[in-house]
Amino acid sequence: MNKIETVNEILDFAIIEEQMAVDFYSELADVAKTDDMRQVFIKFAEEEIKHKQRLLKIKEEGFYTLEKEQITDLKISDYIVNVKPTPGMTYEDALILAMKKEKAAFKLYLALSDRAPNAQLKDIFLGLAQEESKHKLRFEIEYDEYVLREN
Repeated sequence: MNKIETVNEILDFAIIEEQMAVDFYSELADVAKTDDMRQVFIKFAEEEIKHKQRLLKIKEEGFYTLEKEQITDLKISDYIVNVKPTPGMTYEDALILAMKKEKAAFKLYLALSDRAPNAQLKDIFLGLAQEESKHKLRFEIEYDEYVLREN
């Protein structure tokens, strides 16, 4: 990891990460087998677009606040195997892929917060980690409701 020292550098990094998430969910939507599955991933892509827009606004206005909150971790993603995106993947595999991606993003932002050179950058990274944790929880709940309960 390169050293990120300024607020603009951290925001640029986060904006790129959010765009990659938009692309990821858009690609999953494109290969979804059902319309329901496609809509789930379109919704997440739209949410990532909003995150990117918020980061762009923070960069423009120089203002950042996010209320800290405790996010539940169902830890479902800790006990499932990794999958790779494939055309025609099952809904279960798509959810697993999404959970793993959100968990990786959470860990990345948490690690960056530990390396932040000042409190402002640390808070930005912790806020981004919190957002990724929320996404992971939403996928874990979806997995619990539509995969674990059906089996």
